[in-house]
Amino acid sequence: MKLPREFYLRDGLTVARELIGKKLVTNLPEGLTSGIIVETEAYMGKIDAAAHSYRGKTERTKIFYGAGGFVYTFLIYGKNICTNVVANVENVPEAVLIRALEPVDGVELMKIRRGKKNLRDLCSGPGKLSQALGITKNFYGADLCGEEIFIETVENFQAEVATTKRINVDYAGAAADYLWRFIAAGNKFLSVK
Repeated sequence: MKLPREFYLRDGLTVARELIGKKLVTNLPEGLTSGIIVETEAYMGKIDAAAHSYRGKTERTKIFYGAGGFVYTFLIYGKNICTNVVANVENVPEAVLIRALEPVDGVELMKIRRGKKNLRDLCSGPGKLSQALGITKNFYGADLCGEEIFIETVENFQAEVATTKRINVDYAGAAADYLWRFIAAGNKFLSVK
């Protein structure tokens, strides 16, 4: 079952934790691909120096200021797309970075898109999973309650959710130490152990 808008209209920490064990799906002309979310990071807006929305509203961050349930994409290292879920209500600029997936549907298509054969290497990082699922910068603003990209519940996925520091946010001062990364403990598809 596809997650309703209400799921996203909560604080980013709650959404980040509860996305663990849900399935991210893209349904594109070349095929359907999906993976179970096993790693997320919350970015909490004005109280979080690691968040893109920390310094306020810009052309890039305007999506954060709408209601939750939309996609925020951005480019890192000049080549990798990161896929984020906008959380909370209008004018509370929070988001959740999807960091890793356990591949489920469309694995052969994912292998072609990634140019990789190793199942573990398909979605074990934010840039990897975006490429595997066909997510481009054009997904910026896509509605997660639509048909092209969405998140749904999963039957029988069991995982203990653990928290750690976020990855690669050393620039963020005290915020670098916040335990706002959520993982399916022990899952072999995590980006970083």
